[in-house]
Amino acid sequence: MHKKTTALLLALMASLSLTACGTPEQAETTAAGAAEEQTTAALEEDGQLAGDLNNDGQIEMGQDGVEVEVNVSDVHMDAEEASASGNWEALFTPVEIEGRAIDMADFDLTPTEEEKAAMEAEPAYGQPVLYYMSDGCTAGPTVADDQGFYEEAGLTAEGFKGTSYTEALGTQQATVAVGHIATMLVPITNGVDLTFVGGAHIGCKSLYVLADSEYNSTEDLKGTKISVPNGIGASDYNITCLLLDADGINPQTDVELTQVSSDACVAAMERGEISAALLSDTFAYSMMKDGKLKCIRSLLDEDFADENCCVVAMNRTFVQENPVHAKKIVQAVQKAHSWMRENPEEATTLLLERGWNGGDYEMNVMINNSLQFGLDQEFTGTSLRDIAERYIRLGLITSMDDVDEVMELAWTPVL
Repeated sequence: MHKKTTALLLALMASLSLTACGTPEQAETTAAGAAEEQTTAALEEDGQLAGDLNNDGQIEMGQDGVEVEVNVSDVHMDAEEASASGNWEALFTPVEIEGRAIDMADFDLTPTEEEKAAMEAEPAYGQPVLYYMSDGCTAGPTVADDQGFYEEAGLTAEGFKGTSYTEALGTQQATVAVGHIATMLVPITNGVDLTFVGGAHIGCKSLYVLADSEYNSTEDLKGTKISVPNGIGASDYNITCLLLDADGINPQTDVELTQVSSDACVAAMERGEISAALLSDTFAYSMMKDGKLKCIRSLLDEDFADENCCVVAMNRTFVQENPVHAKKIVQAVQKAHSWMRENPEEATTLLLERGWNGGDYEMNVMINNSLQFGLDQEFTGTSLRDIAERYIRLGLITSMDDVDEVMELAWTPVL
């Protein structure tokens, strides 16, 4: 193996071993340090959780063949209010925020003569863009290829499918990917060679409890166990910490976060082993409509509507050595995101036809529209700084305590 690749892999392994931040007692009872994108139950033959589109330990795909009633609302309600009122779909009506969206739907990606000359002088010239082939809400780079946007930008492109976009980017197996801030931010601070270059979307995960349970708010969860399906220190853990912290609940002392795989969470709730679980909204929707689950907190709530959930990420060294290529790649991905935001029905049809979404069409249109694909650069930078500050305060980031130092590594706006 090449020495550089070996070093990058070692850095990645070290970073993943440092992402957990729970108490020693939590670590003992929940298999601490469980790496991102692993789970312990209900695996397909290839070792992947059924319906886990991106091999991140979460089921992002709805159930094929299961039709659900969708009553789109024209007003937004936060999760707790929407569940209490029975108007569940109101959670998925986007909160309007000026300046959140990046508008590149009609942007001409054709390189200028100046850009062409600069690209020819960069090391990546003539080499294909290796985009990470994610599905569902992280499919922007894949959609960009499907729609011909890389070609329009003067690039050739090839898809790469691995088991971890963090690893693929950090070891230069992939050039660009869309993924969770909650998955990649801590590894960045631990030396993994990647950086964020643009904003992808908001929302996509929420805290769910049994519909007939006594739990109606996060306050009710104090003293109970909550499932973070992809493990302590992984993205579900970090997202749950932020949701609880926003309500004044200490995620390390007021509750116990534990790992139960997504497909086993409902049964664990019914047995009284856990009170709640962080789940993909696409996965949980049909169970909510069937009266099995209710949502009490969400990344789609108004106080999180001004924050990125997912970002466009690239290998940091590639961006430094190929700034114009990086700009054209991000333009292509953001043009795809803009198209997905402005054409949710057409985009959902494409995702379902290609197998990048699963489940009911109307449900997917509504949820995809709620994500508001393609986020403004300034909006993303402000959001990322706020998230980094909270990660430091909550002890999710432990290798540094200066938010400016984190931002220098994590945020490289190229547009």
